[in-house]
Amino acid sequence: MKPLVLVTEGLEDAPLQYLREHARTVEASPTSDRFTGALAEADGLIVRTYTQVNDALLRNAPKLRAVGRAGVGLENIDQNACEKRGVRVCSTPDANTRAVCEYVYNLIFALGRPLVPLTGPTTPEAFHRYRKTVRGLELSGKTMGILGMGRIGRAVGKVAIALGMRVIYNDVVDVSSAVEFPAQSVTSGVLLGESDILSLHVSHRPGNRHLIDASALQRMRPHALLINTCRGEVIDSHALAAALRAGQLAGAALDVHDPEPPPDDYPLWGIPNALLLPHLAARTQGAMDAMSWVVKDVLNFLSGAQP
Repeated sequence: MKPLVLVTEGLEDAPLQYLREHARTVEASPTSDRFTGALAEADGLIVRTYTQVNDALLRNAPKLRAVGRAGVGLENIDQNACEKRGVRVCSTPDANTRAVCEYVYNLIFALGRPLVPLTGPTTPEAFHRYRKTVRGLELSGKTMGILGMGRIGRAVGKVAIALGMRVIYNDVVDVSSAVEFPAQSVTSGVLLGESDILSLHVSHRPGNRHLIDASALQRMRPHALLINTCRGEVIDSHALAAALRAGQLAGAALDVHDPEPPPDDYPLWGIPNALLLPHLAARTQGAMDAMSWVVKDVLNFLSGAQP
């Protein structure tokens, strides 16, 4: 009999069709009526970002042998709890590297190189006023600071070098052997104090909550831009709101938030130089397809092969 695989947050069309051809497939969110019954019989489980695979869920999944995360980070999966129960965890760590890297520069340009669309006939006075007053940030010669030099951080660094930037970075481990371009490892203090653009690419590991707090923001340059496409909890949003209002840095673009979606009292609402996005960094068709193909890893494991 084909294995039963429960999908909680959807998959792209081709991977989902492949899964349906090779497994009994149930799509049900954790809040749906079908979820509990399907989980009790599931051999495999495929989640994205918001399904919490923890002890409470695993206790209700006695037949579960594999969990697939259609994505990169594993913060919503209790890996120790899975290991204790002999449940294999699969993910797609390389799937969204290029998409997120490209998005980082999309945000940098949105903050630092604003567009002035002409939507209709424009008077000579207005046309030339734009040319006289609009000034954008030129990246060449600036310093790109990268906090977290993993796959995505290194991709961002490579592009920065191609644009003529200086690259500095800080990481909790020595990743110098994986950095194949000119980049300098520096202390966190130097990173904060010398970055014209600071891009965050850290994980959910303990200690990273509010890594960018009031003290860190005070050490940044007033003209600096802060880009966060990694984890919302890395930034103290109250401290960032205060820093932006006080002119301690020029702008911030946040694609991730804590919590998601941001609540009504989110302190960054309404701040003109805070660009807030709805967690879109990995949402290219190519990356979404690549992440969804975790179905093959799950099916391989359930059939006795290695993911």
